[in-house]
Amino acid sequence: MTKYIVRRVLIAIFIVFIVATMTFFIMKAVPGSPFTEEKTNVVAEEANRVKYGLDKPVYVQYGMYLEKIVKFDFGETLKMQKGTPVLELIKTTFPISAGLGGMAILFAIILGVPLGCIGALKRGKLADNIIRVIATAGIAMPSFVVATVGMIIFSVKLKLLPSLGLNEPAGYILPIVSLGLYPMCYIARLMRSSMLETIGQDYIRTAKAKGIPQSIVIFKHALKNSLLPVITYMGPMIAYTLTGSFVVEKVFNIPGLGRYFINSISNRDYPIIMGMTIFIAALIIFMNLISDIIYKIVDPRIRLTD
Repeated sequence: MTKYIVRRVLIAIFIVFIVATMTFFIMKAVPGSPFTEEKTNVVAEEANRVKYGLDKPVYVQYGMYLEKIVKFDFGETLKMQKGTPVLELIKTTFPISAGLGGMAILFAIILGVPLGCIGALKRGKLADNIIRVIATAGIAMPSFVVATVGMIIFSVKLKLLPSLGLNEPAGYILPIVSLGLYPMCYIARLMRSSMLETIGQDYIRTAKAKGIPQSIVIFKHALKNSLLPVITYMGPMIAYTLTGSFVVEKVFNIPGLGRYFINSISNRDYPIIMGMTIFIAALIIFMNLISDIIYKIVDPRIRLTD
């Protein structure tokens, strides 16, 4: 296990390096600069380029960029809250995004797992058909569509929920549902398929033949093994939640990581784009590693390749 974790950490560092390199050169390939505006004085623009080292050759900028990253220095913002260290901006905004994403993940798991189990146990019946329709529709709808439709119905038409910000508890409902609907429906489908496979295994039939109550068979034996695909999905689900929150935060005007990331792209604020991209990539890689370790703990039969 230790060798596996060390190897994965080294691979993760290499992947983060690749992401940082690709992000840097993609940003350099974009025409214009952060200081290119219609009414900006040419002399002032050139002075800003010199100040932030954008006048140097690309390979020199790349070397300076890597040197700063090793020191966890992502530079300072060029436009949005000008002069603010990007790392400080991440520390301020990430807890908001993480809190929202965490609640969306809990929403997805708490509803998705039971719905999948019910669908499997009631296979072919009305409840199963309803759950499959809901799951298919939820997977087909992007988060920004759910957010927009939810805002129109519950905020504009019915005036039941706030449409902007997280200033009151009710303000969390629409963002959480918008962000958690897709993973909830996907988990429900995973659980249904996994549970159907599990309850058909010999050891489940043997347990039933011994007269063990169905509730114990389901919750003690079938459910544990059926959760393995859901645990595997945890890494991609966190990635989806993080990237999906970008659009949801923009729609609901939530001052999280996503809103600043999207605004930084339109403003060509390179330090924010590159700093947040590296941070998100590292976080997703780390969460994938955690999900693999949990997978091993839940099912000791799984062998992790050293």
